[in-house]
Amino acid sequence: MNVVYLSPGFPAEMPLFVRGLAQVGAKVYGVGDQPASALPPEAREALADYLQIRSFGDEPAAVEQVRQWLRGKSIDRVECLWERLMYLAARMREAFSVPGMSRAQTAIFRDKEAMKQAVEKAGLRVPRHGRARSTQEAWAAVERCGFPAIVKPIDGAGSKDTYRCNDKQEFEAALQKVRHIDELSVEEFIEGEELTYDTVCADGRILFENVAWYKPKPMILAQNPWISMQNIVLRDLTQELPRPGVELGHGVLKALGFQTGFTHMEWFRTPKGEAVFGEIGGRPPGARLVHAMNYSCDIDLFRGWAEAACYGRLSQDTSKKYVAAMVFKRAQGEGIVREHRGLRELMARYGQHVATIELTPIGQPKRDWQKVVVGDGWIVVRHPDQATALQMSERFVNDLLIVAS
Repeated sequence: MNVVYLSPGFPAEMPLFVRGLAQVGAKVYGVGDQPASALPPEAREALADYLQIRSFGDEPAAVEQVRQWLRGKSIDRVECLWERLMYLAARMREAFSVPGMSRAQTAIFRDKEAMKQAVEKAGLRVPRHGRARSTQEAWAAVERCGFPAIVKPIDGAGSKDTYRCNDKQEFEAALQKVRHIDELSVEEFIEGEELTYDTVCADGRILFENVAWYKPKPMILAQNPWISMQNIVLRDLTQELPRPGVELGHGVLKALGFQTGFTHMEWFRTPKGEAVFGEIGGRPPGARLVHAMNYSCDIDLFRGWAEAACYGRLSQDTSKKYVAAMVFKRAQGEGIVREHRGLRELMARYGQHVATIELTPIGQPKRDWQKVVVGDGWIVVRHPDQATALQMSERFVNDLLIVAS
C-alpha cells in the first residue's frame, strides 16, 4: 500500500497520522513545503521518502512535481487531513486515479453554504442561512436570517473571523472586521449547547463514532481569554444529551455521501432538545480531541484511521470505557510563567484519574492563546461515571491557576 500524504509535519497532530499509516504497513510518501530536516521526528521516521515542493499555492504545478517525483511507482491512496490542502489532495487523487473524495465532493465539505443546502435538502434541520459576496448581499442575508446572527468565512475552520451579531450596529461592525474575506456565510444564531459528532468511516460504514461537548461554546472562548475551555468526550451516546446529534450525524453522512476517513461535525442542541446542524469537515477534529477520544476508549485512533483508510477496517476495541474531560488552561498575567497554583493539591486528590497533563513550564514565556490552541497547557481527566468526570474537570478549571508576571 503506497500512500501520498500531504503536509506530514503540520498541523501538530499530522505526524501521528503518518506514523499510524506506517504502523499498518503502508509506505508513506510525504509532500510538504518545509525542509525534511524541519519535520517532527515522528514524521521523518515514518516516511519512506519526502518531497519538498516549491509551493502548495499552485495546485497544477504541485501535482506535476509529485507526478515526476513518483514516476515508476504505483500510488494507492492520497491522504490529507489539513483542511487548507483538501482541494489539492482531491486534484491529486483525480490525477493518479485513486479512491477518495473528488474535487466536487470536497467542495461540499469546504463550502459552508453548499453543505447546508445539501443537508437541508435531505430534510434535516439547519440554521437559516445565506451566502454573501458583497456588503449588499450580506445585508440581504441577515434580513432573511434575523438577529442574532453569525457571520463567518464560507470556507473557514475553527472560530477564526466568526462573530455573533445581536443587532444591525454589531452586524455593521462585524462586516468591517471581515472586509479581507471574499465570501461570507451569514446564518441564524442557534441558542443551546454546542457539541461534536465525529466518526471514522470506511466505504460508507461508520466504524467509530464520538460525541464531545464544548463547555463553553468556542465563540465565547475566543472573546474571553480568562476562561478555561473544556471538551467532554461522552461515554454513553444513547443518553438524552448526545442522542439527537448521533441521529442527525447519521443523516448528514448519508446526505453528503461520505465514504472513507475521519469526519468532524459540529451541531447544536436547543433547549427543547432539537439537534441543529452546524457544519462538517472531512477531517479529524483539532484541539487534541483525538487524544481525548483515545483516552476515552484506551485505543489509538491515529492508527485506527490509517487502518480504515488503507484496508476498510478498524480492528481495535472502540467501546467507550470512560468519560474523558479535557481542560485547556490560559495563564493569567503577562510575561514569564511563575507558578502552577493549586496543581499539587489537585494531583494529590485526582492524580489517579489524570490521563495526561502538559503545562507551560515555570520559567518559560506565557504562550499566545490566539496562536496556540492548547494555550498554556491541557489536562485530561477520565472516569467511568459522567458526573464524577465533570466534577473533576470543574476542579481543574476553577482551582488550577497558571500565574505569569
